[in-house]
Amino acid sequence: QVQLVESGGGLVQAGGSLRLSCVASGSIFSIPAMGWYRQAPGKQRDLVARISSGGTTTYADSVKGRFTISRDNAKNTVYLQMNSLKPEDTAVYYCQYVGRRVYWGQGTQVTVSS
Repeated sequence: QVQLVESGGGLVQAGGSLRLSCVASGSIFSIPAMGWYRQAPGKQRDLVARISSGGTTTYADSVKGRFTISRDNAKNTVYLQMNSLKPEDTAVYYCQYVGRRVYWGQGTQVTVSS
């Protein structure tokens, strides 16, 4: 069993920045792949960014060049640095852990005002 706790969401003006954190705990026996997804009201949950166990990163085209995913394996933590935020980035952001099965965090709200 793995638990994921997200933090760092909030309200920010367009053009501003936020950093999301996700701490994994529980039955962690190897370095996992992890990622961030987001879901706006009435929309499906879509990939924002992912990072492999080896550190390879992947980004959605809509956030490429603005968001950076990183990890601290010693702390079992993944981060999402979000810069140049746009109102279109408003969504609930979910942390994902890929191990023996896929785990999800509870989500953290990010709201970007015009």
